[in-house]
Amino acid sequence: MIDLNWVRGEAAKLILEAGARVAHASASPVHEKGGHYNFVTEMDVATQEFLREGLMRLIPDACFFAEEQENNVLTDAYTWVVDPIDGTTNFIRGRHASSISIALLKDREPVVALICQPYLNELYTAVKGQGAFLNDQPIHVSALPFENALADIGTSPYYAELWEATAYCFHQFLCHGGDIRRVGSAAIDCCDIACGRAEIFCEMRLSPWDIAAGALLIREAGGCFMMPFEDKVDFSKTTCILATNPVCREAALNIVKQAKELIKA
Repeated sequence: MIDLNWVRGEAAKLILEAGARVAHASASPVHEKGGHYNFVTEMDVATQEFLREGLMRLIPDACFFAEEQENNVLTDAYTWVVDPIDGTTNFIRGRHASSISIALLKDREPVVALICQPYLNELYTAVKGQGAFLNDQPIHVSALPFENALADIGTSPYYAELWEATAYCFHQFLCHGGDIRRVGSAAIDCCDIACGRAEIFCEMRLSPWDIAAGALLIREAGGCFMMPFEDKVDFSKTTCILATNPVCREAALNIVKQAKELIKA
């Protein structure tokens, strides 16, 4: 039996070291990926390799599922799901709003989560069933109602067919909620929900490495994490996600379901 608390502690050492490298990195060569305004830097690749080597020493027979590689189908085995720099465009532009995200999955569900925001010296962690923490202090979602909600909205810039639906969410959350934000890192958006800095986060399409760790953090902080276009939450899929505090769940979910009708085939 794997001691998940030990895993969290050892993985925390790795993610903090990786975060320090990212935070102090000078300009890193940039390469284009597929899709509109989609980039990867050599620091993304180097950070992923550093984490792969370290994490696989912790659980040698685990699988490794990450953004900057070709991945096999997700299975029930222990699997590390890693985004080495979530918010690469922010990193390239020196905006200091990037993060590193690590989740350990078992039976396709996250059981350990770590997200590091290195520019703020913030480390978010969770073990399934044990609560969520920021720098070892417990965190919880807010209790603000929908009319006062701050909504983080991702723009899914790589997918033109989703832009109209995204704009609809912007309009609805702005008109009927409190205000909106565009952070540029889905992992940070999830942390915002978990620690009560925002009440709603949605994006029309995200990949497993964007949200696997954040999903566990939100749940352990008392929040709601959904994939509203799917029959159930499935971390092998690239799909729409919605995260809220419990008070805002119904109103936010209705808006996202309405937005689905605007997605172009």
